[in-house]
Amino acid sequence: MTIRLVDLLGQDSRIWLDPALDVYVTAMNYPGGTQAHRAPLWREHITRPGWRAVGAVARVGHRDASAPWAAARRLAPPVALAEDELLVGIAYGYRGAPDQWWNQQLRYGLRHAGAPGDYIERVTADYFELTELHVHPTAQGRGIGRHLLTRLLADRPEASVLLSTPENPAGPNRAWSLYRRMGFADVLRHFTFAGDPRPFAFLGRPLPLPLPPVEAAVATDRR
Repeated sequence: MTIRLVDLLGQDSRIWLDPALDVYVTAMNYPGGTQAHRAPLWREHITRPGWRAVGAVARVGHRDASAPWAAARRLAPPVALAEDELLVGIAYGYRGAPDQWWNQQLRYGLRHAGAPGDYIERVTADYFELTELHVHPTAQGRGIGRHLLTRLLADRPEASVLLSTPENPAGPNRAWSLYRRMGFADVLRHFTFAGDPRPFAFLGRPLPLPLPPVEAAVATDRR
């Protein structure tokens, strides 16, 4: 499987949004129909200041591209270069701001945990929120998540990057291990969002992010 990375533009969301949602739902093992509920939120995120998205695209061959399982992730020009290219990874985020729900949840959690006010202001003052980072199960284990993250955070003007991710009581999962390898440290642990009983961790690290060597299996596309 040959992978390349491509910047995803908001103006082309009609091409890549549905495939990206399929990657998200499959990677997170969410029930069918989740795409329809998440699509309006993702479209709203595109309009936020500092929004950026990166995709991982795989060329799978014409026979596989025509299979039913590939239809949901098939791409078209200008995102795709050929008819047999599928989206296998997605990462996006935007500049954090006090009027955003996620920012308010983090502030609430830090206050509840007893963090000093000046620390809360410093943490939430100038950051890029890594909103989504997902790799389809068929393409995991190839370093794609690391390359997506590095490409997404390249040349960001913010002082830091923050994210929230489910904690795994059974031990580290792929996402958790990736963030630790990339230097993300604890900001807040064991936080519960309304309507989701799972404990979440807020993680963060300073920017800029060191650039890793480009592996032969992952090419870059700066169109």
